[in-house]
Amino acid sequence: MTSHLVGLSYDAHDPARLAQFWAGVLRRELAADGVTLLPNEDNGFELRFRPTEAAKTYPNQMHFDLTSKSLEDQQDIVARALELGGRHLDIGQGPDEPHIVLADPEGNEFCVIEPTNNFLANTGAIGALSSDGSQAVGYFWSEALGWPLVWDQDEETAIQSANGGSKISWGGPPFREKTAKNRLRLDLSADGDQQAEVDRLISLGAKRIGDTAGETSWIDLVDPDGNEFSLHK
Repeated sequence: MTSHLVGLSYDAHDPARLAQFWAGVLRRELAADGVTLLPNEDNGFELRFRPTEAAKTYPNQMHFDLTSKSLEDQQDIVARALELGGRHLDIGQGPDEPHIVLADPEGNEFCVIEPTNNFLANTGAIGALSSDGSQAVGYFWSEALGWPLVWDQDEETAIQSANGGSKISWGGPPFREKTAKNRLRLDLSADGDQQAEVDRLISLGAKRIGDTAGETSWIDLVDPDGNEFSLHK
């Protein structure tokens, strides 16, 4: 038994606007609801934009690393993001850094990575979900999703499905203190009995949060680092 990554929930003050921004940047199709980006061949998971009134007060635990095919393509992605409402973001990177750091219209960080980056070769438009996190949480997610480790060095880890697609990476210490609910969260589906899968995830180090029994089709949990995620039927 295992879980499958089926989506990413993305909190937004204006879900429709943010969905349109990311649909344009990623060239992904919007669902009829106007707030969901459908999966495609590059990335086999949905992006679901959900309403929130919570203010963004610190860098996100997870951000997108977008791939590019050439220097011209990298500049085209950046230009498209800026035209759609994004902006350049200074996080202390030097002028010679080959990747470009941007923020979407609600200040969520993302990077457009240079085409010579070997780590993101053979991934998708979203090359990686780059995350703050411990080595232990990388091991947890490897077991939870059944994705092998593709990097495990100096407490930095990364996993990727055997079928390819986006990697998920964790940068190791130092960690930022978690003071609020993550704006980006993984949505999983259970392969088989949902409760049995919850029990398996808890045995790996997850914890259940809230009590949604009988009210929803999903169960909310946190991973060993305290990051929220949902398990759907």
